[in-house]
Amino acid sequence: MSFKKRHPEYLQRIERVLDTTLPAATLQPTRLHKAMRYSVLGGGKRIRPLLVYATGEALGVATDLLDAPAAAIEMMHAFSLVHDDLPAMDDDDLRRGQPTTHRAFDEATAILAADALQPLAFQILAQSAALRPYPLTQTKLIGLLAEACGSKGMTGGQTMDVATEGQQPDPETLEHIYRLKTGCLLRASVLSAALCPPGTDTNTIDSLERFIDATGLAFQIRDDILDIEGTTEQIGKQQGADSIHNKITYPALLGLEKAKARAEELRLTALNELDKLALPTDGLRWLADFIVMRTT
Repeated sequence: MSFKKRHPEYLQRIERVLDTTLPAATLQPTRLHKAMRYSVLGGGKRIRPLLVYATGEALGVATDLLDAPAAAIEMMHAFSLVHDDLPAMDDDDLRRGQPTTHRAFDEATAILAADALQPLAFQILAQSAALRPYPLTQTKLIGLLAEACGSKGMTGGQTMDVATEGQQPDPETLEHIYRLKTGCLLRASVLSAALCPPGTDTNTIDSLERFIDATGLAFQIRDDILDIEGTTEQIGKQQGADSIHNKITYPALLGLEKAKARAEELRLTALNELDKLALPTDGLRWLADFIVMRTT
């Protein structure tokens, strides 16, 4: 059965893991815990957990070892979205077709919910029963996630993104920002599976890194395209928000057609890297295609 047909099983799996890992809404402080659950469990494509599971499939990693990194990375992603949506950042009112966390609750609660999700991500990795027999792997996974979300990764990329609003960076600078703010957490998704037993050789890791580098860039460029071509109902947030906030995007810099061509070029680059691997990469291929061709 193809990964396309099987991926709903992984979606159900990660929802169960997230639901049981998050604090119960009835646990004090209840408003904080409700906001955390609202931020994480409010839908989404779950691309990052799917990348963890698809990479694990290709490398022969036991699924129970993948649950913790998949959940931890999705928690970190949710943390970033809550902060990105705040008035001080992107000032968005919609996320996944629902009011953003600071609109559903309030700004202070949203900030605190995101702040609580970040350490919870590391707690998941540190306390995973499945990973407990592999303490060195746990340490590496924690380090990988910390690097991905820090000043040299996602947070640094968001900082540069805010700093360039209203400016005209060159395409290389824009792609560098995309690699940091979006690509680093996607990279962590793929490499986290590669760090789990039974272990992965250097050449395979190199190809996987090149695969996700291209895929991560394509992901953000596709987001830019959907902000123009998608509807608010399709993309789950305000259509045209990038333009409203004077954000520099790939289509704004180079035009819509060149943006589409670049996304397709990156998709082919990613698939070419998978061709070098004598591994069952059906899941990674499907995700690369989905990322570039999605309408949501």
